[in-house]
Amino acid sequence: MDRQQTENLFRRLKGQNVAIKTVSGGVYEGRIEEVSNDYVCIVEQQNTEPTKAYIFYSSLESMVVSDVTTQ
Repeated sequence: MDRQQTENLFRRLKGQNVAIKTVSGGVYEGRIEEVSNDYVCIVEQQNTEPTKAYIFYSSLESMVVSDVTTQ
């Protein structure tokens, strides 16, 4: 997908919990909080203080949506 399609996908999923794998092998799990034209920001909420992770679209390998709510 090109960058605009990726941005649109993340905008539709804003507020959802996702697991994102990057090309470097890192896995980030959290709620999508912010979407820009270059990156997505997710809030990782494990058993500690919430942490923000900014992931550039160029580093994305795959994504899994953890919970999908019907509107």
